[in-house]
Amino acid sequence: MAKNNLRHRNLNAPVFDEGLEDGPLDESTGFDLRYRINDVPPWYLSIVLGLQHYLTMFGSTLSLPLLVAPAMCVGNDIIVTSEILGTLLFVSGLITLMQSTLVNIFACCYFRLPVIQGGSFAFLAPTFAILNLDKFQCPGYERESINDTNKTLEMYTGSTEHTEVWQVRMREIQGAIIASSMFQVVIGFSGMIGVLLRYIGPLSIAPTISLIGLSLFKEAANNASQNWWISLMTVALIVLFSQYLRNTSIPCCSVKGKRCGCTPYRVFQMFPIILALLIAWGVCAILTVTNALPDDDQHWAYAARTDIKLNALSKAAWFRFPYPGQWGTPTFSVASVFGMLAGVLAGTIESIGDYYAAARMSGAPIPPLHAINRGVFMEGIGCTLAGVWGTGSGTTTYSQNIGAIGITKVGSRRVIQVAAIIIMIFGLIGKLGALFVSIPGPILGGIFMVMFGMITAVGISNLQFVDLDSSRNLFIFGFSLFFGLCLPQWVKTKGNFIHSGSDVFDQILVVLLTTGMLVGGLTGFVLDNTIPGTKKERGLVEWSRQDVGNNKGIETYDIPIVTKHLKKWSWTSYFPISPTYSGCKCSSARGDLEITTVVG
Repeated sequence: MAKNNLRHRNLNAPVFDEGLEDGPLDESTGFDLRYRINDVPPWYLSIVLGLQHYLTMFGSTLSLPLLVAPAMCVGNDIIVTSEILGTLLFVSGLITLMQSTLVNIFACCYFRLPVIQGGSFAFLAPTFAILNLDKFQCPGYERESINDTNKTLEMYTGSTEHTEVWQVRMREIQGAIIASSMFQVVIGFSGMIGVLLRYIGPLSIAPTISLIGLSLFKEAANNASQNWWISLMTVALIVLFSQYLRNTSIPCCSVKGKRCGCTPYRVFQMFPIILALLIAWGVCAILTVTNALPDDDQHWAYAARTDIKLNALSKAAWFRFPYPGQWGTPTFSVASVFGMLAGVLAGTIESIGDYYAAARMSGAPIPPLHAINRGVFMEGIGCTLAGVWGTGSGTTTYSQNIGAIGITKVGSRRVIQVAAIIIMIFGLIGKLGALFVSIPGPILGGIFMVMFGMITAVGISNLQFVDLDSSRNLFIFGFSLFFGLCLPQWVKTKGNFIHSGSDVFDQILVVLLTTGMLVGGLTGFVLDNTIPGTKKERGLVEWSRQDVGNNKGIETYDIPIVTKHLKKWSWTSYFPISPTYSGCKCSSARGDLEITTVVG
């Protein structure tokens, strides 16, 4: 990995000089990146920035076990829930490391964009649909009351019978995820996604990415509404650090050999999320200790207390190693597999939009076909591993971490690799993960509002390539965006309104129609490819110049060590996931622009 950041370094200054000056304005993205995708920040910065990525993704990752566990009849057994959380964190870190690093036999598979992999909300709907079947209804167990410092916690007794009840349901979800993920593996390996992308332009990508951020507003609002004062304080701190104080330097002293000195360092620009989180968390802790926040769970300010979930810290094990099949042998059924396929398809569409957003944020060129194919292929492998380990969810690319790249201006792949190791460690050490369980929800809500807003803005930024004076383009984008918000909301409120005679088909269709980024992106895709328009009007001139005509920096997507050997054999150009893939020599009907796939 080339250390391109050396061009900014003053070799005669202390080590803190690395990365002090403003990053160059990336020609392809316009973002003033401090570290681009191939740059290597100092190790201490990589650790802190990696921790920041962990904190950014932890809120969403934590939500999944808390939502899935009750449906699996775990009840309020926080020990089991923490074990599922640790498994999800460990597997997420493992898959992230696989996506961004060269490891033995998986070398041919890597996507190599700086993206974080984690549990996906797209799998929740089919999971709940499976667990709502009559055979998986929770039985009535006797409960025992446990006195806690805050309130009485109702928890299932840890009997062998109870353990088997929830593990039976977990094994069914495992089998559904494993089998349905094979479809994603085939989609990526066959190149079907890459072929489709030849017909996708800015007016298809813009609503897709925008709706990724907009569709998450409820999660942000639900957390923020628990205590708006704390949430707004967190937002204000992030805005203050990342925008108003981004050019403010703080003297940092270092010792190197026999020399010591102080160098101005832009701490606020690099670590706005961590600084805001720690300050807000500290304020909540002070308000909790002084009883300024009431100890009444019915009070509007109660959710900001830092001692609500401290019982998880005392009960969690210090160390636990998740392993494949820890809940037993996965089970398979046709209805569960095809139902879970809806989550796989929705996650695939979401991830493709994330790939483009990650490339723009990190200063990388638009991903070529072979990179998209490889990314989808590896996500299928990742979901399969998640099913084998038993995380209770499939995995996908996390859009909030792409937003963190935009905030910190650090798109380095090395930071993501360090973040992956940190995520795995936190998945192994139970008490470390349990510590962050105690982060008040309002603080997470404030962070989510900033992150998801950034993702929405990145989606809209793709419109810079199209003619915004064209009523055609305004109609396509506006309607696609609005329709992607309206139709899913209507489907959710109507419930089971589809009756085709096949429960499996009904379930798949409902999940797809409630996925906003799929509805909006597909609408934009159809309208952009059917409504007449010139190539310049549609933005395909600039878009295609980056997509197929500009190979500058395209080596970013090459596989280290392996690519040079693949180029020696002509037959590798026929494999859709190979960096030497030349694609199908066929034209696409994107207006009056003829495009043929070229070597990635």
